[in-house]
Amino acid sequence: MPADLISKADMKKLAAEASGISTPGGNARVKEVTNRLLYRLMQVIDECDVSMDEFWAAIGFITQTAKNNEFGLMVPGVALEHFLDLRLDEAERLAGISGGTMRTIEGPLYVAGAPLSKGEARMDDGTDPGEVFFIAGQVKDENGNPVAGAIVDIWHANSKGGYSFIDGEQAPYNLRRRIETDAKGNYLARSIVPNGYGCPPESATRALMNALGRHAERPAHVHFFVSSPGFRQLTTQFNFTGDKYLYTDFAFGTRDELIVTLDRVTSAEEIRKAGVNRPFARAKFDIVLVREKVGAPATIVQREHVIAA
Repeated sequence: MPADLISKADMKKLAAEASGISTPGGNARVKEVTNRLLYRLMQVIDECDVSMDEFWAAIGFITQTAKNNEFGLMVPGVALEHFLDLRLDEAERLAGISGGTMRTIEGPLYVAGAPLSKGEARMDDGTDPGEVFFIAGQVKDENGNPVAGAIVDIWHANSKGGYSFIDGEQAPYNLRRRIETDAKGNYLARSIVPNGYGCPPESATRALMNALGRHAERPAHVHFFVSSPGFRQLTTQFNFTGDKYLYTDFAFGTRDELIVTLDRVTSAEEIRKAGVNRPFARAKFDIVLVREKVGAPATIVQREHVIAA
């Protein structure tokens, strides 16, 4: 069929009717968003001459994605989660909020309720033969003052790119910890250097990336939620210099301000002082929180997470 068969006026009328714009009852916000989505979708179908076969294939693909519980992976893959961060960045700027550590995507693999300790924690259970890794940092406010008692919630993959509760191979809460900063705002985590991961071969997300001519891989990274009363919660992560996928992260999580360089330690004295028996890696990741401001958009997101069994 040729494109542009239906007038814009007819599409607007049909979308408005389907979304109940002129009928009483219902949720006004849902009506508004549905109306705009339907109108834009109708435009795309008409302008791109989407066939009925293509349309129903897309519906089947979306259905399979839902069955796989995979939208949390697909949303960052099509840059929508990064787009939400960019909008929040701009909204904060307009609200007069500036400074602080850069945010980036949460991703789909957070699990609440990780063990909580004060000052420092060991994140791994000792079963992964990966490279020992120390993450140290200080949580500060915009003026450089330490934030004592902040909760640094850290999670990352193992040396094979797998996450506890997800891969079915690791102990519960392996490589997931919450650390309360000490009186000077410091935290220290002992872990292992993570690997990046790719979307499963059979996943709908990888199928979509293949159709788009893109890869479905993430560089190695470490996730953070950082919170303290009176401050805006920070969702962030850091990547490592030199990673093959650093600047082509399929999930658009890389931001230049959040790249760290691993310090590989081989000195016998430093190894002894660290309390380990082999060379290790370390990185420093300081965090700056900004104070909450009345009327500013929320940074705590209500979304579905993996539930710890």
